[in-house]
Amino acid sequence: MSNTDVIRLTSFSKGAGCGCKLSSADLHEILKDKKTSIDTFPSLLVGNQGNDDAAVMDIGNGQLLISTLDFFTPIVDDPFTFGRIAATNALSDVYAMGGSPSLALAILGWPIGKIPLSAAGEIIKGAQTVCDLAGIPLAGGHSIEAPEPFFGLQVNGITSKERLKKNNNVQLGDVLLLSKPLGTGIITTAAKKEKAEASHLDEAIASMTKLNDLGIALSNLQSVHAMTDITGFGLLGHLLEMIGDAEVSVSLSDEKIPTFDFLKSYLDQFIYPDMTTKNFSAVTSKITTLDARQLFTYCDPQTSGGLLVSVAPEAVDEVLELFIENNVHSSCLTVIGNVISKEEKSVIIL
Repeated sequence: MSNTDVIRLTSFSKGAGCGCKLSSADLHEILKDKKTSIDTFPSLLVGNQGNDDAAVMDIGNGQLLISTLDFFTPIVDDPFTFGRIAATNALSDVYAMGGSPSLALAILGWPIGKIPLSAAGEIIKGAQTVCDLAGIPLAGGHSIEAPEPFFGLQVNGITSKERLKKNNNVQLGDVLLLSKPLGTGIITTAAKKEKAEASHLDEAIASMTKLNDLGIALSNLQSVHAMTDITGFGLLGHLLEMIGDAEVSVSLSDEKIPTFDFLKSYLDQFIYPDMTTKNFSAVTSKITTLDARQLFTYCDPQTSGGLLVSVAPEAVDEVLELFIENNVHSSCLTVIGNVISKEEKSVIIL
């Protein structure tokens, strides 16, 4: 048995996956006086003024450069699998904005002397397989010695003004669809506690390593008005980012929202990530009352989650056809919500 077979990567860090992100409140405090002026940089179309998934710059000739950076601490123990998940997650921000990835660089932090270097090599190898699948080079990167292991990618991609999808362009009358079931934070927390069934973890890993390249096809539809990927702030956190300051609310159909079938057994054991309660605190004033199951699933921090798509109702069948062609989980082949006229709460759970 090799050293990488016996190392439990998740034991070396407090957080895991996108659940180790700073809370939205902390992030807003850090950035409140540090916004980059688009007026100063006219070619910068999307910066840090809002909550979009990546930065976007007009590079001329009808092309837009999408640039994103994403890294986190281990969400699974197997290094190769961790590399695959981290790479899939980083690529997702480009897909969510309607882009095609073109180049990736790796970011690695490693506790030298605590974990064999061979495990870091397996992480890179896992990321390389995902980049190969996406058809882009993993062309280099940067590494540091760190007290906790972390890994991710900086990714560049290309799109056009016509295909660019921002996350905050929802329109009254739109319907919402989600391309992956919720619950990766719950099952991976169970795995960290050594309480997860292997088949359940395998199902979550299959979801987290499925590319969101569906976003490329969706970018060709003008009827798709807004798109984002669900990650560390959970479904409700990212949905509220989509609504933004628009004079609309969203009604969600509780029975239609896709979740992994096995979650109840873990919620019955009160297994959930620490980030869940922070996510709930950030959204509670803007949503209707949640029961315990809804709180722990709709605020569950997702890693490499699905695409949340806001689309004109007349184009739903076309979008669902693309979902089917891209082998989206069967539980996701339904409308989960509607964009409605502004109500007292921004999100109403029905």
